[in-house]
Amino acid sequence: MNRRVEIPFPPKRIISLVPSQTELLASLGLEQEVIGITKFCVHPEKWFRTKTRVGGTKDFKLERITQLRPDLIIGNKEENDRKKIRSLSRDFPIWMSDILNFEQAVQMIRSIGEICDREKQAGAMADQILQRFADLQSFPPLRTAYFIWQNPFMVAASDTFINDMLQKLGLENVFGRKKRYPEISAADLQQQQPELILLSSEPYPFGQKHIDAFRDLCPRAVIKLVDGTLFSWYGSRLLEAPNYFEFLRKSIQA
Repeated sequence: MNRRVEIPFPPKRIISLVPSQTELLASLGLEQEVIGITKFCVHPEKWFRTKTRVGGTKDFKLERITQLRPDLIIGNKEENDRKKIRSLSRDFPIWMSDILNFEQAVQMIRSIGEICDREKQAGAMADQILQRFADLQSFPPLRTAYFIWQNPFMVAASDTFINDMLQKLGLENVFGRKKRYPEISAADLQQQQPELILLSSEPYPFGQKHIDAFRDLCPRAVIKLVDGTLFSWYGSRLLEAPNYFEFLRKSIQA
C-alpha cells in the first residue's frame, strides 16, 4: 500500500475486516486479542457467535469500530472499501494485505505472525502449507471456467487468487486473458468450450439446479459444485485445500 504503519507491539485490541484473515488470527491463537470481526467472518463459528461484529467487509461501521478502540486493524485491498479504510487510518493503525497469488498469501501469513507476536506459529504454518502444496498432484490440463456469480454470469479471470489456484492445479482458465471478475454471456461460455466448469459456493451459492442449466449450455463439460473458501481464502484454510483438491481431482477423473 506504500504506507508506513506504526503499531504497538504486541497489539492487544485487533479488529479483522476480512473473513479468511479472521480465521488465520484464530488459528494463531489470538482469541483474547481479537475484539471485532465482520458479519461475514463465519469461521471459527465460536467467534462468529461471540465477537463484536462491525458490519460487512465493504460497509463496516466507522462509529462501532471507533468505540472498540482498536490498536490494530487488519484488512485487505480487494475486500475493503478504500474511502472507509482511509478514514479509519487517520485514527488507527491499519495493516492491509494485497493478495493475488499463492506466494503472496504465504508471505501474508508470515507477516501477520510477525506483527501479532505469533512469528513462530505462523512460520510453522506457512512451511506446512508449502509442503502440502508441493506434494499435490496436478489435475489433467482441462480447459476450465470458474463461476462466482449467476445473474449476470461472472467468472474468475487473471489477477485473482482463484486464477492462481487453478494454475497451481494445472488447469487452464478459459477466461484467463480477461481481467479480475468479468461478466460473460452464455454465448461467451459456449464459444470457449470448457471441459470443466466449477461453480463456487461463494459469493453466489450455486446448487444442483444450476448444474442442470450449465449442462444444457455445455453438454460435454464436467460440472462440479466446489467449496469457494478452498479456492479463495488465503489464510490458514490453505492447510485444508490440498486434501480437498485431491478429492476433487479424483472425482473428476472417476
